[in-house]
Amino acid sequence: LYVVATPIGNLEDMTYRAVNVLKQVDLIAAEDTRHSKILLNHYGVETRLISCHEYNEADKTPLFISHLKNGLNIALISDAGTPTISDPGYNLIRSVSKENIRVIPIPGCCAAIAGLSVSGLPTDAFHFSGFLPKKTQKLQQTLELLKNQKPTLIFYESPRRIKILIGTMIRVFGDRQACMAREITKLHEEYSRGNLSEILRALNEKEIIKGECCLFVQGCGSEDTIMDENVLEKIIRETLASTDLGTSELARQIAKKTGFHKKQVYEKILKLLC
Repeated sequence: LYVVATPIGNLEDMTYRAVNVLKQVDLIAAEDTRHSKILLNHYGVETRLISCHEYNEADKTPLFISHLKNGLNIALISDAGTPTISDPGYNLIRSVSKENIRVIPIPGCCAAIAGLSVSGLPTDAFHFSGFLPKKTQKLQQTLELLKNQKPTLIFYESPRRIKILIGTMIRVFGDRQACMAREITKLHEEYSRGNLSEILRALNEKEIIKGECCLFVQGCGSEDTIMDENVLEKIIRETLASTDLGTSELARQIAKKTGFHKKQVYEKILKLLC
């Protein structure tokens, strides 16, 4: 079983070895056969495709094992990047390994590693968490477990939820240094570096956010990673001195920019006005 990495946006990032393996195997197990045909057609790969995604992986695994035991070679690919990294394939590989069948990686693209390499954050140690829970309470609980981690933290998130994630991080982690990578290797590739609050502010200025996002966040232990209520108070004082907005609207705008809850900001404003 060959585990083959594929491009995450730019088709030219495909390796010679990956193309040769895909041409030589007997079967390609693809996350989405229609999507993968674009890549395979580009490189003239005519090997037969069969679907293998999170909803049918368990059912297809016995078939793949049977083929492998009968001497067939199979390549596993995902829609983009390295299979099993926030993509299907883990259970298949575990089952195949238990049968003492060789599993061989064909390395290539991985959004997490590509983005980390240019993030400007420490790379000697990192913690990859992929996609976090969508429910607010579970998300906060997960971040609480991660906030004392010293390595650089790596997350994947959709453009629809990236602002929610960053806002929650500010409340749990503080205003740490971070880098958000979007559309890596694609036409509209973009990197935003700075404090989490600065990245959130830049996102709030965009009408539409497109493309999957990779977020890299500095681990704990650095003096400039903590955004506490003293910083919030400073922001409120500076804003009060330069605007005549009502308390409620002021709280709303500051909450949107910093990630703090509006109620928390509102109460802080009232204390400062007393």
